[in-house]
Amino acid sequence: MRKVKIITDSCSDLTPELLEKYGIDYAKMNTVLDGETSPARLEWTPDEVHAFYNLMRAGKRITTTQVPVEEYKTIFGKYLSEGYDVVYIACCAKQSGSVNTARVVADKMLPDYPGAAIYCIDALNACMGQGLLTVIAAMFAEEGLSADEIAGKITAMRKKVNEYITVHSLDALARSGRLNPRKAFIGNLMGVKPILTCDYYGAQTPMKKVRGRQNSLREIVDLLKDAIDDEPKYPILFCHADCKQEEVDEIVGMIRESIPGREIYVGYFGPIIGASIGPDAVGVFGIGREVTFGKNPAEE
Repeated sequence: MRKVKIITDSCSDLTPELLEKYGIDYAKMNTVLDGETSPARLEWTPDEVHAFYNLMRAGKRITTTQVPVEEYKTIFGKYLSEGYDVVYIACCAKQSGSVNTARVVADKMLPDYPGAAIYCIDALNACMGQGLLTVIAAMFAEEGLSADEIAGKITAMRKKVNEYITVHSLDALARSGRLNPRKAFIGNLMGVKPILTCDYYGAQTPMKKVRGRQNSLREIVDLLKDAIDDEPKYPILFCHADCKQEEVDEIVGMIRESIPGREIYVGYFGPIIGASIGPDAVGVFGIGREVTFGKNPAEE
């Protein structure tokens, strides 16, 4: 059986620890600031994270691009030439066109590598929800499953990823075009904190609103506790956008108290997701019951 390489992209927000622990590689998207394009790296330092989000706090708008074609050619070619099959777990198509580009590139490359396979999977999630599926895929690879088996299992699990995110300010959502600026201004004045999730189709969407920062932090933990299953095999992932350490510790404490016995990994919202969601956002991610939020009743 051929070796399997698990690949994701910059939207996954996986920590350097998880990338190394599970041997995961990723295709880089790009950020654009003042006309300068830079690769969206996940191996950034706390100082780099702080500088990035301070630019946003100062009112800078950072835009993003999908994975370039040449990046796919490079990363797919590297592992195909080493005898691997590839399972690429991509940011959901509702939020990025990258997965469709990857499929086109894969179809053009595979004739040059007889017997090889590339599976490009729409994660139906972004951020650490996508990252969690990637980690689980790497677990399957460690167990000796084939690329075809891993792709099938991950495709079947996509709607079991439960994600809950809240933001500190609505400004970044307004600058990115995801929220009307007037509504953002009024919401900030009223202390409104939306709770965002990935819906049934992979679109990131608000599911409810609460008032006040502390209430929003407790709400996302409670929502995850209610949604998560009893299988302790899979970790909980928690990410933040340059929050103060004492707040990070507080949220991790909430998770440990509410959902004991789980391995918890803490990381940052990476530059792609961070550019839209803004400083001091927080998110929790775990495997649980099937997500049905936003599902068309006609599909019931």
